[in-house]
Amino acid sequence: MLTRSTAAVKPAEVNKKWILIDADGLVVGRLASIIANRLRGKHKAQYSPHVDCGDNVIVINAEKVRFTGRKASQKVYYRHTGYPGGIKEVRADKLLAGRFPERVIEKAVERMIPRGPLGRRQMRNLRVFRGPEHPHAAQNPEVLDVAAMNRKNKVTA
Repeated sequence: MLTRSTAAVKPAEVNKKWILIDADGLVVGRLASIIANRLRGKHKAQYSPHVDCGDNVIVINAEKVRFTGRKASQKVYYRHTGYPGGIKEVRADKLLAGRFPERVIEKAVERMIPRGPLGRRQMRNLRVFRGPEHPHAAQNPEVLDVAAMNRKNKVTA
């Protein structure tokens, strides 16, 4: 009888890279699923679900991200103030035009990452910036061209 075991990667053996993604014109959901897979490390051969083996992801131009269809005017984000009756809602187009447009990408990715201590640790590896500048040039991030992966990833209109 043959016994094969899959070697689980240890946290010290994980090789983390820095990835830069330009979100200009990209579709929110498709971008978020690619970012979530990179944060979790599911694109690597030595993936272990109980270890943070994902990469560090930098997203620039978050304010230029796009929604398909009528989602920009119909999608609603909810939050609660903590007081009775304190539920607040904001539409996606208002959130993108507001003070923190990077929250659209952060929330989309956060909802694709498992909840719990490991998911919170993986979310700390995501940095989203509204414009084209970022302070992580010293890490020499490699550019990931999400638009070239699939023609549906970028909205052209």
